[in-house]
Amino acid sequence: MLTALAGCTTDSVLSSGKSTTEYSLSIDSIEASPVDHALYRPGDGELFGKPARTALDAILPDGRHTTYGYMPLPSDAYVTREGTYYQTKHVVTGRKRMERHLVRVDPVPKEEVPSDAVLIDTLEQPSARALKILHSHAQTGGETSTSELLRGDTYVLRRPAELDSRLVTGDLDGRVVTMTESGTWAYRVRVSREPIVETAYTALAVEVADSRARFREVVFGSRIDAELAPAELPTDAQAILENAIGQETYTETAPISDGFDTLLEALGLGAVDRAANGKLLWYDGQLYRYSLYIDLPSS
Repeated sequence: MLTALAGCTTDSVLSSGKSTTEYSLSIDSIEASPVDHALYRPGDGELFGKPARTALDAILPDGRHTTYGYMPLPSDAYVTREGTYYQTKHVVTGRKRMERHLVRVDPVPKEEVPSDAVLIDTLEQPSARALKILHSHAQTGGETSTSELLRGDTYVLRRPAELDSRLVTGDLDGRVVTMTESGTWAYRVRVSREPIVETAYTALAVEVADSRARFREVVFGSRIDAELAPAELPTDAQAILENAIGQETYTETAPISDGFDTLLEALGLGAVDRAANGKLLWYDGQLYRYSLYIDLPSS
């Protein structure tokens, strides 16, 4: 058991100065039913919400919606309309050469920052987000997760809100933008319009259930990682689980107790070889999110 747990990836494995391995089970209550929690609902924002709503209106119930270079909807999301439930899908349907606005930045030393430099926090999200992604890329040498949103060292403006931003109007082209009021982390912005080849992503919806009751079964089959009832657990394992729920975290050091071992097995964590983060538990009529963290002793 302990050997398997120690094989978790670094997403759930930590290192500290402790002399023994520590196992922490984190459990948070979700104030929604499994069905409501599983459904995707676009936000109200212009950058992400509006393109998502446009796509959903186009594909439900049986339409298609194509975008170039980006997907406005998450893949495999559950959505509903008029009592029917669907799952979103994307397929690549080709590519197209088209002109796009490309944003690049060059670092500017603090002593060379002009008095009219633009503070990043004064910009609206479409412009600020692109520049923050470029900043993170520059500071980490491309070793940040958001670097995958770039085309090399360039951010391509694609979403409708980005095409109406200050980056496209030319207001920021050639200007210096700073990440802080003190002028540290400053960059000169360069915006150009160039032809590039964009991938065509076509979104569609696949019907998965024609009633809420049927959709609930879909959710439990695809999204719920563990379904437990108090009577199914030995007394010691049940006590540990309810302690974790009440305190939001339960921790033991190696060697762990039999009750904790049994509980981890019931939660599907007895032989994981990947991060145990953000899993879903249905227990005694309530939905929970749970994770297992492992704090390894220093070598």
